[in-house]
Amino acid sequence: MTASYSRILTLESQELLQEASPERVELIEQLLAIGTALSSTNNLDELLQLILSKSREITCSDAGSVYLIDRKDATPKLIFKVAQNDSIPNNPFQEFAMPLTRKSLAGYVALTGESLNLPDAYNLPPDVPYQLDRSFDTSMPYRTCSVLVLPMQDQDGEIIGVLQLINRKVTSDIILTTENGIVVTQPYSEWEERIVRSLASQAAISIERNQLQKSIENLFEGFVRASVQIIEARDPTTSGHSERVAELTVRLSEEARSISSGPLRLIQFSDRQIQEIRYAALLHDFGKVGIPEAILGKQKKLYPDQLEIIRHRFAVARRTLEMECAQNKFKYLIEHPSHDHRDNTSETACSHCQRLEQFDNQLTQTIEALEYYLEFIRELNEPDVVIRRDFQAFSEETSAQLAALAKYTYRDIDGETKPLITEVEMAQLLISRGNLTNQERLGIEAHVTHTYHFLRRIPWTKHLKDVPTIAYGHHEKLDGSGYPQGLKQEEIPIQSQMLAVADIYDALTASDRPYKRRLPLDTALKILRQEAAKNKINADLVELFEQRQVFTVLGHTLPVEAHSVA
Repeated sequence: MTASYSRILTLESQELLQEASPERVELIEQLLAIGTALSSTNNLDELLQLILSKSREITCSDAGSVYLIDRKDATPKLIFKVAQNDSIPNNPFQEFAMPLTRKSLAGYVALTGESLNLPDAYNLPPDVPYQLDRSFDTSMPYRTCSVLVLPMQDQDGEIIGVLQLINRKVTSDIILTTENGIVVTQPYSEWEERIVRSLASQAAISIERNQLQKSIENLFEGFVRASVQIIEARDPTTSGHSERVAELTVRLSEEARSISSGPLRLIQFSDRQIQEIRYAALLHDFGKVGIPEAILGKQKKLYPDQLEIIRHRFAVARRTLEMECAQNKFKYLIEHPSHDHRDNTSETACSHCQRLEQFDNQLTQTIEALEYYLEFIRELNEPDVVIRRDFQAFSEETSAQLAALAKYTYRDIDGETKPLITEVEMAQLLISRGNLTNQERLGIEAHVTHTYHFLRRIPWTKHLKDVPTIAYGHHEKLDGSGYPQGLKQEEIPIQSQMLAVADIYDALTASDRPYKRRLPLDTALKILRQEAAKNKINADLVELFEQRQVFTVLGHTLPVEAHSVA
């Protein structure tokens, strides 16, 4: 019970105990118990139902309702949140909004802060501004007699809602009808009004606490959403990845907690723990904000400007070769002039033509070699070259050509001789798998550490305190070969192991990665099983992922034949 509850209850109890009878002492004890119950309820709907039911129980009221004031818009309104009626228990209830005016009972109390204790709501003084809305009585039918309407005020004295009790019965087991309503009901006593006022104060504080809790949750939710947008803005190639991984991880964790046998039976996640897992999954890549955009957006082995520079080199090399060919022709003709037209026989002319043709043929061959090498570079620049070709055979077949290419030089416009391909560019082109160099890959892997240090700075609530740790472990492997800590299975939180399965699956099946092709669902599942067999990821979770078809949360479905085999 909070300090606010204790303060309110102490003041009320001291006043009430002055004239306490055994029945009233019992009521006070019941009020204290209700306060404890209110303080332990986090769901607003459950809280309002509890407030109303306990108020009716104490006062022996047949019916009642709770209204909350909605001040989100410029014009405040009353929200009819909860209704209960013992005599008409199956009446369908639907929440609705109504104008906040003095014309209704609840509106009058909400605007003035005054209580209304009406012996008969059908017979009101003619000069009052409020009237009972008889539409409910007419439609049921029902007879509203005695009514007690009280404001619910928070600790700052602001009215946040209204508690309305209807028809105080002489005994609790009576069922009211339109015929017996006047006979079996009685006005609310001053004692009951004071009791319910105390309960309404407790209720207001409980509602305020609930709303503050909801505000905190909304704050975290907004922060997480904004963070995900930042990640996607920094790395558009993985747009939607965080949300998909979160959906997969949450579904997998929900399936895991439903297991009653086997190694996963010990997993008993609460709803709050599921929310913690969701936040960790949404934010698992946030550290990418600390990775240079050039690396995040890299699609090929070479950066676009690198490939463009290489194209320019080849263009300059070709133009230089063409110029050198023309110069060689000119030099040859100068050195082998035909001074006498009588010597200009067909044999001599043919010799000159052959020599000039040789220059052209050499130029053509060299240009063809350049074009071959440029196309070869374009092909080698693709990240999936390993998937498309047998890279080992590919390397052996062209190793001599690569060596020759590495030695290829050209004369730049400044007259200096330079290599067509630099050592750095050659190293990038020879990346055996993917599109990142070791240094770039280490930079990308550092995002996990960046994520952890960033998330640790956030003052998470006690129910979300493990978000940084869960996110920190999503690239760890069970055999210790993962990063950044090299943890082994017993050291990796089970939530992180779930996140790892979801992360790998989405990386394999996502269609938004320009540097790789999307894999079919059955292929992705096969790779997950292979990774589990190598003790990289949790085999039990992979089996659960496949058996419960967790991937359907993303709209993925197995082919009919694959499903039947499974």
